Amino acid sequence: MGQDVRSPRGPRCIALVGPFQSGKTTLLEAILARTGAIPRAGSVDAGTSIGDASPEARLHKMGVGLSAATTSFMGDSYTFIDCPGSVEFAHDMRAAIPAVDAAVVVCEADEKKLPQLQLILRELEDLGIPRFLFLNKIDRASKRIRETLATLQPASRIPLVLRQIPIWNGDLIAGFVDLALERAFVYREHKASEVVALEGGDLDREKEARFSMLEKLADHDDALMEQLLEDIPPPRDAIFDDLARELRDGLICPVLLGSAARENGVLRLMKALRHESPGVAETAKRLGASSSKDALAYVFKTLHLQHGGKLSLTRLLAGHLDDGAILQSSTGESGRVSGILAVNGAYDSKRAAADAGDTIALGKLDAVKTGDTLSSGKTAPSALAKVEPMPAVLAMSIAASDRKDDVKLGQALLRLNEEDPSLTMVHNPRTHDIVLWGQGEMHLRVALERLRDRFGVNVKSQPPAIGYKETIRKSITQRGRHKKQSGGHGQFGDVVLEVKPMPRGGGFEFHEKVVGGAVPRNYIGAVEEGVVDGLLRGPLGFPVIDVQVTLTDGSYHSVDSSDLAFRTAARIGVNEALPQCQPVLLEPIHVVEIVCPTDATAKINAILSGRRGQILGFDTREGWPGWDRVRAMMPEAEIGELIVELRSATAGAGSFTRQFDRMAEVTGRAADQIIAAHRVAA
Repeated sequence: MGQDVRSPRGPRCIALVGPFQSGKTTLLEAILARTGAIPRAGSVDAGTSIGDASPEARLHKMGVGLSAATTSFMGDSYTFIDCPGSVEFAHDMRAAIPAVDAAVVVCEADEKKLPQLQLILRELEDLGIPRFLFLNKIDRASKRIRETLATLQPASRIPLVLRQIPIWNGDLIAGFVDLALERAFVYREHKASEVVALEGGDLDREKEARFSMLEKLADHDDALMEQLLEDIPPPRDAIFDDLARELRDGLICPVLLGSAARENGVLRLMKALRHESPGVAETAKRLGASSSKDALAYVFKTLHLQHGGKLSLTRLLAGHLDDGAILQSSTGESGRVSGILAVNGAYDSKRAAADAGDTIALGKLDAVKTGDTLSSGKTAPSALAKVEPMPAVLAMSIAASDRKDDVKLGQALLRLNEEDPSLTMVHNPRTHDIVLWGQGEMHLRVALERLRDRFGVNVKSQPPAIGYKETIRKSITQRGRHKKQSGGHGQFGDVVLEVKPMPRGGGFEFHEKVVGGAVPRNYIGAVEEGVVDGLLRGPLGFPVIDVQVTLTDGSYHSVDSSDLAFRTAARIGVNEALPQCQPVLLEPIHVVEIVCPTDATAKINAILSGRRGQILGFDTREGWPGWDRVRAMMPEAEIGELIVELRSATAGAGSFTRQFDRMAEVTGRAADQIIAAHRVAA
């Protein structure tokens, strides 16, 4: 493991993932500093880190998008993708991880973050991505390592295997013992650890912990099992081979220790990555890539730079790619590469070409989107990965502060959606606003900051309009008459309408029972259009639904009647009829399904009850030990900021989906307040 020979696996791509504020960006800085890519590690708090370099990330002191940086270690190239830890920005991680060779899951001994850790590990497990667990902030540890491992194990479906144990100096951790190497190291701040003699109590603990590690490896190695049973010391090379094979086969998750802030444990992590993580050929095979001499690549992130145009962050999985090459996309689009850039913070280092394993940025592939597979072949390649955004959970209604920026806002939103497909935009035809949907409060806040700072569009925002409707309880027959005389032809239309309520969910029906040609056939369509116009806004101020309108009679004028006159007459008739039909307010009711850690279920039930939710039941979440699934009926008006309370109650891990179920009556004071608020807003 310690030999300085060039790895045959080519440039590696490693994802740094983990719960919010676990220290991923700090670890990236430590790796870059220890491998000589930067003179000293930057700081998230000071705003000097390579990762979290966007203005929004520095403002909020948290990752709000992935960052990538490349370094070399013992002659090999490594690109690290620093993924945001907040669940609100998880799409960047989910889009990037399919094409990485391995992941380093950065976490700490914090039981509160266990659900977040489980979410991240599940993503990696489902994709079959080899993973190390880097137990960070070990210098602050208050528990013994076995207790910590027992706490973390429920988050992983495969065994967490200790590769190291700490050396204690009183209540402080002074170093570690590498169980595979059987060597002890003492930490030195911002320097390489120093090898020390392994003796006394540390030696006894090492033997016990090493045997436990070997037992777990032996579960998948019969030869090693026999050696352990016969008390024969296994060869060190065989142990390293087992560690590498079982990592790549998804049988174990090795656990390493360190403190990113002090740069402790970083070189051990790099050596483990170098020796044990797979290379690009194995990653391409995992993704099901067909063997071909053509260049094959996966786009994991799209960026729009203010002065550099569009960039597609890409992992080249096979072949050789030259600048200017024409690439076919899995969506059937094609484009010519206009610039190949090294992925290193600012993306400003140009390259003439790239080879299998390289992580690069490709310029001006306008038709290419995040998640596309690209090939230099003559035909469109099959998609290697498909990453759908998680369902949006929070919305805001937005409009340009200055109406002259409407077109600019539309273009900016399209670019924003290209960069972050977990943002979605829906046009509300009734209010003419754009409803921006996202993954949470911070997600939407950052989106507005990007619109303002990067795309130069100031927007005003407000909660989205609730889909209130109204209906009627009583039937009535009403005449609608429109007569207007002016110079030349006048306007004349006369209709008799029967307006009746329909069962809930019945929609709208129009019938005609005219006899004797009281209303000529050619005007019937105009009458229906006028009825629809009249139902757009009822007496309470909302669209009217579940109504049947029948044209029963009327009259016409041979000269002054027209489509417009009859359409106007029908609208007048409906508008005069509805206030007499006992109008009633309706609100949309949704079925909400929440997933949450079991210990938060009681809090979730209380939150739902406080939001007029009717709990339908809950059960365990299948395949997710320690999680529950809660179902409830909730008014749409109460779902608005549900995610904020839900995340607060579940340490950021809970989420929900919603589906429209029905419209339900709102009466009394609640209805009066809604109607009054709507009139004020209008």
